[in-house]
Amino acid sequence: MEKKKLENKKDEKKTTSNKKGKLKIEDENALKDFLVDELKDIYFAENEILKGLTKMKDAASSTKLKKAIDKHYNQTETQIVRLEEAFKLFDEKPVKKKCKAIVGILAEGDDILEDTEEGTMTRDAAIIIASQKVEHYEIATYGSLAELARTINREDVTKLLEKTLKEEKKTDVTLTVLAVDKINEQAAQEPAE
Repeated sequence: MEKKKLENKKDEKKTTSNKKGKLKIEDENALKDFLVDELKDIYFAENEILKGLTKMKDAASSTKLKKAIDKHYNQTETQIVRLEEAFKLFDEKPVKKKCKAIVGILAEGDDILEDTEEGTMTRDAAIIIASQKVEHYEIATYGSLAELARTINREDVTKLLEKTLKEEKKTDVTLTVLAVDKINEQAAQEPAE
């Protein structure tokens, strides 16, 4: 009888994980559903980020900052296409779900523009900070979603998400370099209003 119980426990483990502890496809419905729901959230966010990037570019003074924002805009368009591909891999239509986090982060970016003087390096420094807040949200989201996709053995989706994650990290570094190399120092030389 005891031997039979042990065999049943082994069988249970086989149905929930493989040798690497990964979930089998038939056992991943709840986690897959959650992942798809989160893809809807970041899909909304990326579309909203495009609008925010346009505002930030128009408000920036530094040519290098404008170019960095342009590059990020183009990457974001590509990232949206990647998300649409991820939806297809799950046999889902691309759908947006309002992302309260990005709405708040972008609203804060709007406040920064209102609180800084047009044509100043102080505003450019503020734009970099607002942009990095967006980047950090994206980095956290794509990193987490890539791990979820990996957990449910969806390497096809994992690769898409990791490609975007690398781009987001690179953009974050680019913004830091812009701030440190020039913009922050120039902003420090500006008189207070």
